[in-house]
Amino acid sequence: MNNSISLEPTTLVIFGAGGDLTQRKLLPALYNLYLDHWLPESFAIVGIDLKTMTDDDFRQHIRQGLDEFSRRTPIKDEEWQAFAPHLQFMSGDFNDSATYTTLNTQLAAIEKEWNQKANRIFYLAIAPSLIGTVAQHLGQTKLARDRDHARLVVEKPFGHDLESAKALNHLLTRIFAESQIFRIDHYLGKETVQNMLAFRFANALLEPIWDRRYIDHVQITVAEQVGVEHRGGYYEHAGALRDMVQNHLLQLLCLMAMEPPVSFNADEIRNKKVDVLHAIRPIASEHVHDNAVRGQYNAGWLEGERVIAYANEPNVAPDSNTETFAALKLFVENWRWHGVPFYLRTGKRLAAKTSQVSIVLRPVPHQAFPATAVEHWQPNRIVVHIQPEEGIAVRLQAKRPGPTVRLSPVDMHFLYSEAFKTPSPEAYETLLLDVIEGDATLFMRADQVEAAWSLIMPVLDVWQANPSSSFPNYAAGTWGPESAEVLIARDGRSWLA
Repeated sequence: MNNSISLEPTTLVIFGAGGDLTQRKLLPALYNLYLDHWLPESFAIVGIDLKTMTDDDFRQHIRQGLDEFSRRTPIKDEEWQAFAPHLQFMSGDFNDSATYTTLNTQLAAIEKEWNQKANRIFYLAIAPSLIGTVAQHLGQTKLARDRDHARLVVEKPFGHDLESAKALNHLLTRIFAESQIFRIDHYLGKETVQNMLAFRFANALLEPIWDRRYIDHVQITVAEQVGVEHRGGYYEHAGALRDMVQNHLLQLLCLMAMEPPVSFNADEIRNKKVDVLHAIRPIASEHVHDNAVRGQYNAGWLEGERVIAYANEPNVAPDSNTETFAALKLFVENWRWHGVPFYLRTGKRLAAKTSQVSIVLRPVPHQAFPATAVEHWQPNRIVVHIQPEEGIAVRLQAKRPGPTVRLSPVDMHFLYSEAFKTPSPEAYETLLLDVIEGDATLFMRADQVEAAWSLIMPVLDVWQANPSSSFPNYAAGTWGPESAEVLIARDGRSWLA
């Protein structure tokens, strides 16, 4: 990347700077932005944590993170020496108002040194239970008062259910204007996710077929091979539906199903996505069993290694009712998508790590070829690969070489790594730059968060009221419970990955 945009002076304050997120994701992303000349000429990064560290201790902690997690390794000493002075650290208790008074003084000193006012970004890389506390203190010390220069970045999970999300929105919007709040979902920073907008709306080839007349169904899969690892304590209170479906998968659905925007203004894009969420047919409590599936992984084998069951993971209850797999069938009830099912699934300890969206087209209206020619026939489909390889594939039918007519499916591929010969930026690089520029296009608005929670609450309520009697119901290293296959098979379809 090479910056051609003039950026205003910026101070990024990271609450929870001693944690994993800062070391593994945030600072490597900021370091890469610095090397690509995407940070302002005047910028500072102030880390705050309860831990006691000097500036040099903090810098050494971050350097260790860069050596391990940056996409640019090995780290060159001369580049690090130029970046390190921009890092500062202050120890503070998030519950103590003195922390925020000291922070205010430190930010004022930075701006005095620069002799100009700076944008102040407050990044909450902290436990969800502390978000309200920090926000209230920022308001009380008037650090949130300047609506043109103060911004708040909040990590997911944004609430635990609809009521808690509403309460958190209400609290934050009493202190910050909605335009100041950036609810970050790292999934939306991935290059292929962003490319969905370009793919759909920059190509005249696609829009004429992008509706119920030509599309049979859509599948969205986000599969992980990893288990919960050290996140058992968090995951026990979340589960797959909260952790992945409520945000990541529904966001992908919105991008695939939204109407063409009038412009790429942030609110215009977000309005179109909210329209999709409002158009999704609610799942009535009595129909949850027909439209939603849950699972929990048992012990199994992954790539030749024996792995333990979810119930045996650290900080997980032996009789846990938490789902590690979730699948939904949804319908977007508008003119474009009426009758087209959207199948969503996500899970841990599945057979492969993959994230993709598959748009499966309807069969041709008249099959003129003899049965012998179409033995291996498959529907045309468009597959957006989000990870591990970023790209797009279009599956067509082609005649195989030879004197007889025999058709086989073939794929036309577009891969980022082949087309552009340059590594894609990490998701946090894109999103942090957007925050610095004040561009909220890829961030969730309050009404969008609440609409997403509204959709999954009936499922959560039914699952909570009726604990599963079959957990664990899929072996690690498989594609999930048999009920997930039934969910799609009874419609005459099958999962594609």
